[in-house]
Amino acid sequence: MNTQLKRLLKVWTLPLLLFCIQTSQADAPESDLVAALKNAVNETHSFEDEYVGQVWLAGMSAPLSRWIEDPEQRIHLLTMIHHEATRAGLEPGLVLALIQVESAFDNYAISYAGARGMMQIMPFWKKEIGREDDNLMDVATNLRYGTTILAHYLELEDGSVIRALARYNGSRGQTWYPKRVLTYWHQYWRLGE
Repeated sequence: MNTQLKRLLKVWTLPLLLFCIQTSQADAPESDLVAALKNAVNETHSFEDEYVGQVWLAGMSAPLSRWIEDPEQRIHLLTMIHHEATRAGLEPGLVLALIQVESAFDNYAISYAGARGMMQIMPFWKKEIGREDDNLMDVATNLRYGTTILAHYLELEDGSVIRALARYNGSRGQTWYPKRVLTYWHQYWRLGE
């Protein structure tokens, strides 16, 4: 990132952050969310720049408030999602959209087919990798499995997000699921678009 862009981000980040917080969380204490954002950005290595991280967290916090009321819980979850998505080479907004479709951010969700957690991981994966004691309802574990699986499917499908999403959902050859995820990604989980 060039120096001029970094300076602009530093000048505009805090006012933008405060504006996002005020407009999305009129009833939440601003200082608590600001502190949570700063802690989240400092405790993870997934944000290359502290200010860019704060803007991303504030921007993603607003739509996530529909499912998670507590600002601190939102920031913690967003930090985890960003970290795991970045680790796997995925766009964090895509992972957020997939979670919205799969579980509506319910870490205790269980599908009719037996998939578990936010990213709806099938329990057979634990046996496949020899980690049968893993708890798929644990958010960190679930995110690690889900982002790794999606990244693998993207690689198998030569970067085709549509085919990788269909494979993730078990609906290969169909487009209804990928279209739904991509719609949510574009509607809720992309900053500045």
